[in-house]
Formats: sequence, structure tokens, C-alpha cells
Amino acid sequence: MHRYMSSFLLSLGLLNPLLMADIPKQAIKTNGQLIYQKQKNVNNFNAFFSEGELYGRIRSNNFYFSYDSDDSDHESAPLASIGASLVYKSASWSGFDFTVAYYGSKAIFSKSSLDSISHLKPAKDTLSRYEYANNGSTMLYALGQANINYKYSKTNFTLGRQLVETFYTKSNDTKMIPNVFDGLVISSNNIQDTKFKLAYLTKQKLRDHMDSHAVFMVGDAASAPGVLHPEWTENDDSAMHKGLTYTALKAAGKPTDAPLIVLDIENRSIQNLKINFSAYNVPELLSQAMGELNYTMKFDGFSVTPGFRYIQQFDNGAGGVGGASLSGLAASATYKDPTSLDAKMIAARVVTNIDKYKINLAYTNILNEADLVTPWRGFPTAGYTRSMGAYNWKANTKSYRIELVKNANNTGVYTKPFIQTSVLYIDGDETQSTTADSMFYYAGIVQNIPSMPELQYRVRLGYRDFIHSSSVISNYLDSRLEFNYLF
Repeated sequence: MHRYMSSFLLSLGLLNPLLMADIPKQAIKTNGQLIYQKQKNVNNFNAFFSEGELYGRIRSNNFYFSYDSDDSDHESAPLASIGASLVYKSASWSGFDFTVAYYGSKAIFSKSSLDSISHLKPAKDTLSRYEYANNGSTMLYALGQANINYKYSKTNFTLGRQLVETFYTKSNDTKMIPNVFDGLVISSNNIQDTKFKLAYLTKQKLRDHMDSHAVFMVGDAASAPGVLHPEWTENDDSAMHKGLTYTALKAAGKPTDAPLIVLDIENRSIQNLKINFSAYNVPELLSQAMGELNYTMKFDGFSVTPGFRYIQQFDNGAGGVGGASLSGLAASATYKDPTSLDAKMIAARVVTNIDKYKINLAYTNILNEADLVTPWRGFPTAGYTRSMGAYNWKANTKSYRIELVKNANNTGVYTKPFIQTSVLYIDGDETQSTTADSMFYYAGIVQNIPSMPELQYRVRLGYRDFIHSSSVISNYLDSRLEFNYLF
């Protein structure tokens, strides 16, 4: 605990000499996405570099994950971390520009045993679990962005390592280092009232990895021989299908390095109606499609927006390898078809906006078929019943949530506190050992210091109460305190 507080004080000390500018040249939205000031256009090669902009960030992220009762499997664990990033964006010359970004993080926690890393929960992304297990390192460094972009008319072609914001892929920069992908992304606004994005992604680098890895394969002793925890060498996201290991895919004749192809379309050609369509495909393994409608009805002083989302998952061979459960084939026995990943989700919500307030009443239902598989930090229940770290996209799971938000905006500068609260009820299928009925209570606040908008703090608190006394899962408190200084 002493180290935890020391790093917190150190992070504040690092900030003091940097608190100078009055108007921020970059800002952070509540979902972690950065907003940059407008890029300069230049007409010569020298200015291509000299008129570029360097963006800096110093951050401190502090966690306390506390169980109602500790035991061999549940240990309350505080962790502090400090980190920094530098992002260079060139000016735009003849339609070309490039971005390079480097990130670093240092985690500070009690290292009483190697097993302690399994208790870090959401704080695990502040270091590389693989590096810690094999080298004892709590430092994490990564080349987070390195890409070149070409813009023609209203269409951008971006090649290299980059942030990819779609329904299925997110930077999800809520810890210390963002989730990034290697590949080609084409985004366009050339069609009237329509946004279009197509991504061909060959590699991913999750937030707690130093190097890129497969987008849809779990490492094992055959893919990474002679190391501790080889499962942490490839896609080890908590939402990854654990049955799709290197060995299992090889044995089934399936690719271990398949790309991820993502399509995103948004259309607003009909007044007050927003239409979204998204899809992904991992060749020879799995694909999914999402359609969503949101219609806004405006009244005197307020608006009401009913929304509906439908997701269908298509098994193209992954189910026969890993089974219907995210936990793997052996855990699929209670599923309707243990070897199929065909699945569906229906979701509905009503969003009411009154002045500075938003009320969101939402429902999701993952049908009793198979679990939804989206391990790229884009969550299928987001905007409906997704709350902090509470997953609710396993088969035969119904969720209900009420959310209240105050002072939301799109600028990323919250001089008036952004406040978000919600109550979530998850009705799970208790025949599955990893699912239980629960309540999840959440409260969060984000604010930029009014006299110093470059400095932003975030406080997030979530408490999960597993309802039935027969449940072997301990209730827990997930608390997070974050500071960001942008320069």
C-alpha cells in the first residue's frame, strides 16, 4: 500500500512543471479516444516534417480490486501505475501524412508470488503478464502507432500500425496503452449522409503486449515452447475464445494467422433515423453481422430515441475446433449444440435526453445457442447493457440496465463534471459454471480542471453482487482513479 501511494504522489509531482497552457491542443473523450487539433496543410516536403505536431501525455492509473472475502482464488489487490506517451503527427502534404507513437508504463504492486498476477484483474493491462512471468519485469514499452495515410477527396487510406475505431474494434485506451492493429483501413465520407470504413487487419497488439500477435488464435506450448504462460503470447483478451489454440487450429487444418476483415457503415439519409451496419469475418473460422436502428423523436425541451440492435454470428469452422463456449470445447456440454458457434443477440433501448441529462433504459438477450465472440475490445452489448467490467454476452443471458448521464459532450473537455451512473441486472444461465445472476452498480465521474483543462481526472467505481447464496463467486468492488495531463 505504501508503494501504491508513493507512485500516486510521484505522478502528481511529475505533473507540476507541465501545467502551463491555457487551451489544450488535444483532449480525451470519456471512452478514452483522443481528439487532436486540426492538422496543417503544407506545400513543400520540408514543411511536411517541420510543421508536424508532437503530442505528449503523462498519466497515472490506480486500481483497487477488493473481494468481500479473500481466499486462495480471490485476493484484494491494490496496484498503481505511471506512464507516458509521445505521438508525432506530420503535416499533410499532397494528401499524405504519417503518425508515430510510443508508449510506456510502469506498474507497482505487491510481488509476494508469481500467482499474484492472476489477482490483478483490470489492472493487468498496466504491464505485460508474459514479461513479468518470464523476466520479472513490471515495465511495458510499445510502439503503438506507425502508419502512413493518404487522403483523396473525402476518402482516407491508412496503412500500418494504427488505432481502429469500429463497432468490433476499439482502441479502448482506458488503462495505459491502447489496443492497436496492423493492416490497411479505408474510411470514406464521399457518399452523402454515409460514413464507410473497411479494415483488413493482419495483426493485433493488445494493451498489455509489447509486440503484435495473431488476431484470432490462443498461444500454447507448441506455438511458444519453453516459456512460462505461452497462452499470454498471442490473443489473450478476456473475451477471446479459449478453445482456439494454436494446436487445436493446426490439428483441424485451420489457419493460425487468419486476418480480421471489418466493415462499418453508418447512414443518416432519412431524417432523425440513424442506420448502422457492421460485420467481421475471420476466414475459415467465424463471422458476425450487426444491424442497428435509432430513431430520434423531438419534443418541446426533450427528445426520445428508441433503438434496436440485432447480431447474428455465423460459424465457419471455429465451433468444431473450440466449441460453443468461450471457455473451450470441454466447457460446452451444457450448450444446445456443443460444437456450433452459430449465435444471435437481440437488444432494445429507449434513450431520453432532457437538457444536460440522458436516461438510457436497455435490454439485451443472447439467445440460447452459443457465446458471442468479439475479442478486439468492441463489445456487442456496448451502449445497451455493457457496464465497466461486467461481461454479458454468453449464451442464454438476459440483461437489463438503467443508466443516467449528466454533462455529456463530444469535445473531450469536461469543465463541468461528466457523471455516469447505472444499475445492471444480469440474468445468466446458471447451468454454466462461469455464469451467475448478479447486480452491478456503477458510478463514474470525469472532469477537466476548469483553470487547467489539460489536466483531467477520472474516478470509476463498480460493485458486483452475485445474488444467489449458492454462488461460489465472491462479490467484489472495482475502483479506479486516473489522472491525465496532455501537452
